[in-house]
Amino acid sequence: MTPTAPSASPGNQAGPDGDPSAQAVVLDAVHKRYGDRNAVDGVSFTVRRGEFFGLLGPNGAGKTTLVEIMEGQRKADSGTVTVLGTSPWPRNPELLPRLGVQTQSSAFFVRLTAREHLRTMAALYRTDHAAADRALASVGLTEQGGTRVDDLSGGQRQRLAIASALVHEPEVIFLDEPTAALDPQARRALWQVLRDLKGEGRTIIYTTHHLDEAEALCDRVAIMADGAVVALDSPAHLIAAAAPTTRLVVPDDRITLEQAQAIEGVDAVTEEPGALVLETLESGKVLAAIDALAGLRGVQTRTAGLEDVYLALTGTGTGFDGGTTPQR
Repeated sequence: MTPTAPSASPGNQAGPDGDPSAQAVVLDAVHKRYGDRNAVDGVSFTVRRGEFFGLLGPNGAGKTTLVEIMEGQRKADSGTVTVLGTSPWPRNPELLPRLGVQTQSSAFFVRLTAREHLRTMAALYRTDHAAADRALASVGLTEQGGTRVDDLSGGQRQRLAIASALVHEPEVIFLDEPTAALDPQARRALWQVLRDLKGEGRTIIYTTHHLDEAEALCDRVAIMADGAVVALDSPAHLIAAAAPTTRLVVPDDRITLEQAQAIEGVDAVTEEPGALVLETLESGKVLAAIDALAGLRGVQTRTAGLEDVYLALTGTGTGFDGGTTPQR
């Protein structure tokens, strides 16, 4: 079942009562072409102040172009864009200090220490040196402040890239794949940094290919395909609309195929190596029946996640594996 994309009109996505002061970014019918290709095809949405907003889509979907338009690095062919109540194009010197930008290929002064690098960045924004220490603390790099940038680990450099975007205390932060190429431990550690930024009331616009990450962190996500927004809502709402079915994985030595098919509320049963998979819209009733037949030890539930919604909407996959929760 493919979820229905909620309306993405700016009016419907504005802050309370459409209050402009509650709006950080507003896009209305934004278009951008490169030759005969629509890189951005009529995109409209609003990001509220203090919102953690995810922009998702496969390579070539138009995410980078759209972010560059919002940042004022690229001009839209048509439509309107406002960031903090003003147009980002042409490049607006008064707006730039209110924005923070972290890119996948962030440049560093590699022969400086992390603290010296941030002090240099702070000086460019005419911010005091103490801002460097505040930025280091905000991303958990205080102990590495005296370490040369080229001696930092990959995860520490990613944190420094975010600190560089934060050193002048911007109101809106653009993060492009901030956890790319990190190992799982470093990626999860950076999640907490991002949660802390949101807790400070920052507006974050964020791109990622890690769908579990977007599901865990974002208030809302816009999923793009072929230059257009195909869905816009909270991860929870998108998941609920896409896949109400729950799959129960039962070891095949616990019940037979015939017993599984006979359980009231089971819509389909498929066989996997070592297990039967029961699909149902009434998981509570079916779990109770399984418990009565064989107990719940080893039984697992699979539910859809944001990745499954994404794959269905972008045409890059079908079905779902979902998260798995053991029953005890």
